[in-house]
Amino acid sequence: MTTYLNADLHCHSVVSDGTLTPEDLAARAKANGVELWSLTDHDEIGGQHRAAAAARSQGMAYLTGTEISVTFAGNTVHIVGLGFDPDNAALAQGLAATRGGRGERAQEMAAQLAQVGIHGAYEGALKFVGNPELISRTHFARFLVETQVCRDTNEVFRKYLTEGKPGYVPHRWATLGDAVRWITEAGGLAVIAHPARYKFTANEEYALFSEFKAHGGAGVEVVTGSHTAAEYVTYAAMAEEFGLAASRGSDFHSPDESHTDLGTLPYLPGHLTPIWETLADRVRPAT
Repeated sequence: MTTYLNADLHCHSVVSDGTLTPEDLAARAKANGVELWSLTDHDEIGGQHRAAAAARSQGMAYLTGTEISVTFAGNTVHIVGLGFDPDNAALAQGLAATRGGRGERAQEMAAQLAQVGIHGAYEGALKFVGNPELISRTHFARFLVETQVCRDTNEVFRKYLTEGKPGYVPHRWATLGDAVRWITEAGGLAVIAHPARYKFTANEEYALFSEFKAHGGAGVEVVTGSHTAAEYVTYAAMAEEFGLAASRGSDFHSPDESHTDLGTLPYLPGHLTPIWETLADRVRPAT
């Protein structure tokens, strides 16, 4: 394998907050020229066997995947896991506990909204949820728009669901160490997802990379849907500085919402070690 491989190792299906089934994602990936694919649903591995079977039927190599929500320095960070055993019990239990935090948080969000006269928010948000364990602020925002409390989601997040506003309840996610450990003990490798998206100071970002590496983290997304060309360069340098492999993924969610389609990213910079080379023995072949 090589850096010049059309690998897409970050996307989401209806099992978390995407709008396509694993089977439809596999078909779309194949049609767009993807050679190595991974489905990385949020805090969930329930779609892995379907995704692997769909990849095989499309003649496409596959790596198991997930994206774990982590709290670090008061912010939410996402850690992608690749190449793990999808039947690992400890990983499944850790992800279930992380998802469970979403349900309690959603009930608290609804209670706060009720105090300012917006009733039925929990039930209303559930209408927009494919997997009730993965209810999020996005689903509440869609409810507030549907019921004409707000004109659009931008207005929602100006008036509600953000710090200091009604309906804001902080995340209670896994720790960085937990997430990396769950992935690695299940035989996979941990990757920092879309690092440019986090609003960290330079010192906080350095601490994230340092702690991640110390816990056994192995890679970082260099080329991803939300990164600019300049950020590809920045995080290629970070990968080299910390001795991390490089990953590539669109973070595709929906044909209607995602600005980067599956398989359409530029290749990884050629001087980096691709994460798929490190995981070569865990890639499920195309046939």
